[in-house]
Amino acid sequence: MAPADRARSPRPTGGVVAGALGLDAVLVVGFAAVGRASHESGVLGEGGMGLITTAWPFLVALAVGWIFSPGWHAPLAPLRTGVPVWAVTVIGGMLLRAVSGQGTAVPFVVVATLTLLALLVGWRLLATLARRRVSRS
Repeated sequence: MAPADRARSPRPTGGVVAGALGLDAVLVVGFAAVGRASHESGVLGEGGMGLITTAWPFLVALAVGWIFSPGWHAPLAPLRTGVPVWAVTVIGGMLLRAVSGQGTAVPFVVVATLTLLALLVGWRLLATLARRRVSRS
């Protein structure tokens, strides 16, 4: 196990797990909202369903990523949880977008991949650094 993935306790509390999953979901919805806003389609658009239309493939894939990663056992681990959750969210989200008739242009795939990497793995890295800093003092 990489040092960045060492957990403080062998079993995270339900609150920690729920908080990590909730933060991931908020970040995915935020990603979708910023993307919609940057393309002048409005965040809600499409009769108020625009954000839901954009976010749902990634939210479903995020849930699958959590089911098949060690998220329940190490929700704050950047490598053990963050990377698998990110990979499944991007790949699954793009596949669901494709089968539902939404766009998967190469520039969008690149931006989504890098942005979701920064969001889903990045906050876990920051949390790990903060925990280390606190434990040293």
